Amino acid sequence: MSLIGWLKGNRLVDVTAQDPLPVQQQGAITTRTADTLLVAITTVNTTPNRDLMENTNTETPTLDNCGQYRKLVWFYFRTGGAATTYRILARATDLSAQPLGAGWQELATGTLPGDANSWGRIEIPSAGDGYYDQYRIEVHHTESNNYTLTSKVIGVRG
Repeated sequence: MSLIGWLKGNRLVDVTAQDPLPVQQQGAITTRTADTLLVAITTVNTTPNRDLMENTNTETPTLDNCGQYRKLVWFYFRTGGAATTYRILARATDLSAQPLGAGWQELATGTLPGDANSWGRIEIPSAGDGYYDQYRIEVHHTESNNYTLTSKVIGVRG
């Protein structure tokens, strides 16, 4: 007989593969799904308004059709240690995928955390929920040495 058992009704039952130990749920379980939206390798240089796809047209989104995601998570690995400025922009679109208004709403701006050969993670938006249709993520630095930034952006539903 096993040393581990549990009560089933009024009798003690051995824990076996056919009759495993029951697990009781403690509180609500939240299930979230995530989708990979972008994997990109960017050469970070001094060009302003350059997004993760190396596009400098400021009206072109880096990510489109994102309205189903409450949050995006941007993971990156940077090979250079130069102080790198980033901007995260967002906007909503109408049913024909045209922006509701001119320009973008700036969600975040700052300097990418981390030194050379380091990982980073930025949540978009940093607080609350997003559900924006389009996002634009721009990166650049002011030093003469270019470096590689490898990025992965996932969208979190629910």
